[in-house]
Amino acid sequence: MSDQPVSPGKLAESLKSLQKQKGLPPVHLWNPDFCGDIDMKICRDGSWMYMGSPIARESMVKLFSTILRHDDDDCFYLVTPVEKVRIQVEDAPFVAVSVESKESGMVFTTNVGDEVILNQEHPLWVEVDPSTGEPSPYIRVRAQLDALIHRNVFYQLIEMAEEKTTDEGVELFISSHSQSFTLGTLGDH
Repeated sequence: MSDQPVSPGKLAESLKSLQKQKGLPPVHLWNPDFCGDIDMKICRDGSWMYMGSPIARESMVKLFSTILRHDDDDCFYLVTPVEKVRIQVEDAPFVAVSVESKESGMVFTTNVGDEVILNQEHPLWVEVDPSTGEPSPYIRVRAQLDALIHRNVFYQLIEMAEEKTTDEGVELFISSHSQSFTLGTLGDH
């Protein structure tokens, strides 16, 4: 690891040529040397912090989100063709801030502007905290990168949900692309 701190400005400089491209950069194809850790963190609420202060420029956050990668070592990295730096992520790197039911299926929008159609490639699941019983719903955005579904959006999904009686109780589920995704079970029936 490098002893030199990596700055967001340096990363942004190496991204200038990438901004001209359409779509997401092919970070899965880039394999630069690891340059060290950067004091950057994505908080559970989707805000990005650098050295303890919020990154206020939305355009910079969106730019960084396009070069984010979650590797098999369970670490998150910002990756360019020439450098790779590790950052911290409290929960999921994105937050799903809206959902809309369209002909194409349930479309989620993240805090950085990604649009994701709920389907087999982009599944939804709910993890329940064993000590509090509180649900945390997620949707896969892209290659090992997920979005925590905002509480208000989760309430919207519950309002849209269909019910099915099971041995465990009443299961709530939503459908998209001819697939069902469970939101949870309501106690005994």
